[in-house]
Amino acid sequence: MSTVTRFALSFFSAIFFIAGPVVGQHAPFTPATVDQPMLNKLVAQFEQQHKTALTITALPSKYRKDYEEVYNSRWEHIKGVFDRKEVYTAEPARKYIADLVDVIVKGNPSLKAYPLHCYFSRTSEPNASYIGQGIILFNMGLFEKLENESQAAFVLCHEIAHYVLQHSDNSISEYISTINSTSYQQELRKVKHTEFRKRELLEKLTKKVAFNHRRHSRDHESQADSMALALLKNTSFDLSGAVTALKLLDEIDKDTIDIAACFKRELNPATFPFRDKWIAKSSSILGAGASVKAKGDMDDSLKTHPDCQTRIRLLEPAIAQNGSAKGQLYLTGKERFSTLQNTFKYEIIEYAYQAEKYSNSFYHTLILLQQYPKDPYLVTQIGRIMNSSYTARKAHTLGRMVDLPAPEFTPGYNLVLQFFQNLYLEEYAEVGYHYLQQYSGELSSYPAFKEQLNKSSLFIKQ
Repeated sequence: MSTVTRFALSFFSAIFFIAGPVVGQHAPFTPATVDQPMLNKLVAQFEQQHKTALTITALPSKYRKDYEEVYNSRWEHIKGVFDRKEVYTAEPARKYIADLVDVIVKGNPSLKAYPLHCYFSRTSEPNASYIGQGIILFNMGLFEKLENESQAAFVLCHEIAHYVLQHSDNSISEYISTINSTSYQQELRKVKHTEFRKRELLEKLTKKVAFNHRRHSRDHESQADSMALALLKNTSFDLSGAVTALKLLDEIDKDTIDIAACFKRELNPATFPFRDKWIAKSSSILGAGASVKAKGDMDDSLKTHPDCQTRIRLLEPAIAQNGSAKGQLYLTGKERFSTLQNTFKYEIIEYAYQAEKYSNSFYHTLILLQQYPKDPYLVTQIGRIMNSSYTARKAHTLGRMVDLPAPEFTPGYNLVLQFFQNLYLEEYAEVGYHYLQQYSGELSSYPAFKEQLNKSSLFIKQ
C-alpha cells in the first residue's frame, strides 16, 4: 500500500470538526427500518459524480496519479458510509435536516450554487463532518447532546463552510505537494536505505506529515467558524448558539455519570450479585505506549474537538458586534428537535449493536438505563449484548467487537472495556441470564425479552 493510500482515509475522517419512551407510558422502542433502495440509489448517484470528477480536466495533471489515488480513497470512505448503513433513512429525520438546511440556504441564497447532501449518521461519536462531494454527516451522538436548534444550525453552517471554502480539496493538494516535495522524498530515501528499524522510521515520518496537516486543519476550523457565523447571521437563529455549541463540545468528552455506580446498580440481581473484580482496573491493559500526559497540548490533542476555547475567543467579538439582539432558538419546531433527540439515544445503541460494536452499545445502554430504569428495550439490550458476547467469546471473535482500553476514551468507557476484558466465558452467560431473570415477571409479554431470556437460559446449561 502506498504512502498516499495509507494515510488518505484517516486524513479525511479526522481533520474536520465539527470535526426513549418511559416504561408504562409508551410501547418499547422499535428501530427504524433501513431504506436499502434509497441507499443504493444514493451510492449510484455519488459514484457517478466521483467518476465524472476524475475525468474532467480540472484534476491537476501534475501528480495526477496521486490525486486519483487519494480521491479514489475518499470515495471508498464515502461508499463505506452507505454500505455500513450508517446514513439514517427514516423520513421524519430526513425531512427535519432538510428543513433546517433550507432555513440556512434561504438566508444565504449564494449557497444554492453548492449541492448540499446532509444526512444524520447513526454513529455515537459526538461529531459532524464534511466528507466530500457535498456530503455532510451529522452524527446522532452529537445531535442528541445539543441544547437547542440554534446550536444544530451552527454545526451545519460550520460543515457547509468547509465545503464552500474547499478545505477538503485544498488539503488534498497540500498533502500531495508535501509527499512529493524534495525534502520529504529525501527523507523517504534515507529510510529506504536504512538497514534497521525501517518500518519504525517510516511510520515516524508519515505520522509527522499527518500531524502537521492536523495542526494546519485547526486553522481551517477557525475559518469555518467565521464563515459559519456569517451564514448564521443571515437567519433568524440566535447567534449565541455558536458559542454555546463550542462550549458544549469543549466538555463533550468528559464523563457525566459514574459508570462504576451504574454497574453496581444494574448488574446486581439477588441471584448473582455484582462482583468488584469485574471492573477491577489493570495497569497493564492499556499497553506500554498508552500513557499520556494529563495536561497540556497532548491532552487537548486527544479531545474530539480540540482548541474550542481559542475558537470561542475568536468568535465572541463578532457576536458582540451584533448587539444585544436575540434571535430564536428554534425555527423548525422544538418538538421535532426533542423527539429526534430522544429517538437518537436509542438508535445509536441499536446501530452499534448491528455494527457488532458490542462495548459501545453496552456503554450507551447502561447510561440510558439511568434515565429510563426498567425500559423493556434497554433491559433486553443488556441481555442481548451479553448473549452475543458469550457466543463471540466462545468462537474467539469477541476481540473484533469490543474496543481495547485507550487514552482517548473516557474513564467511564474504559471501565466498560475493562469489564469485557475481565469476564470469564461462563460469566458472560451468567451475567446475562441472571440480569434478565430478575425482570421475567414484568417483561414476560415482550417478545424480544423472552427470546433473549430463553437464549441465556440455554447458555448457562452448556
